[in-house]
Amino acid sequence: MLFGLRVLDGLQSGSAVRNTCAAVLLSLSMLALLRPLGLRTFSMAAESYVSGTHSAAFVTCPNEQVAKDLARGLVEKKLAACVNIVPKITSVYEWQGKIEEDSEVLLMIKTRSSKVSALADYVRSVHPYEVAEVISLPIDQGNPPYLKWLGEAVPE
Repeated sequence: MLFGLRVLDGLQSGSAVRNTCAAVLLSLSMLALLRPLGLRTFSMAAESYVSGTHSAAFVTCPNEQVAKDLARGLVEKKLAACVNIVPKITSVYEWQGKIEEDSEVLLMIKTRSSKVSALADYVRSVHPYEVAEVISLPIDQGNPPYLKWLGEAVPE
């Protein structure tokens, strides 16, 4: 920042230009601090949301019928607000010492973070795979009305 002010001292257009340039440099240097604060303030103004309250979970299935049955069960049991079924993915993985390549269907599941464990238990109980994939990532932020709906659809 000191370097920036010395450069400004060399300007001959007057103090207004120097003051404007100093404000711009200060703003840019503070961007890393201001952005998270601004996002947090917007979130508080629009709806109160605590980062990580909800999660997106992912499960792979061998076919569309298994995926639909799993998705319906998760929503009926209030373990998920919504499940997107993404058809025709290709998975490449190592299993029992061999490289495998399979066509699968991906479930993208929106739920409360507190329900991920129960969700994983349900998936393991009905999934045909010996080792079912169930992974989740916390939702940091999103559309406040959607997150509110998600919380209402999947009660604590």
